[in-house]
Amino acid sequence: MKSYIILLSISLCRCAHGRGTSNMADFVSKSVVKSAERVLATPFASKDAMNTIIGDILADNPWGCTSYESGGETNPAIMKGSEYYSGTVVYENNEGKQVGRISVKAPSSGGFDTNISTILANTVLSTAMGGTASHDSSDDGYSVTLKCHAANGELFNVAFKRDRISVSSYESDSILTTIETWADTVGALA
Repeated sequence: MKSYIILLSISLCRCAHGRGTSNMADFVSKSVVKSAERVLATPFASKDAMNTIIGDILADNPWGCTSYESGGETNPAIMKGSEYYSGTVVYENNEGKQVGRISVKAPSSGGFDTNISTILANTVLSTAMGGTASHDSSDDGYSVTLKCHAANGELFNVAFKRDRISVSSYESDSILTTIETWADTVGALA
């Protein structure tokens, strides 16, 4: 008898959902969040080249962003949300054969430079690896994400990587138009 009641209960539950008479509330879309990406014709030559552009953005605010209040604090119109830098130090023996490799990752440009120079100067490590250390900058990666507050009140992100720029979390097409118009005036962003 119990198994019949359970089956009947499941059957009734399926019928109710099948006809859309569920007591559960539906999710209702409130916004359409967009993202866009520009792949650079020529990747940034160095992290310093990328950071020069980012420094100009932070200083000049070319997108017309505005400061805003959040959590009782006034936030700048544009600020760094995150950044990281990665690279590789390789060790080659006298025959030019790679005998070792160290991956390096740092949360800042200066920290990355310090890590690389410290590893390169470490003779004990070079002896242990059995080769001479060199920084393989062709393998470097870097990423800086800017958090921005548009004049219309939207918060959005612009991420710079070695070979691309992404705009994300925006709704208004005017945000992308503003950034794209600006990027078209910066030769390194072609």
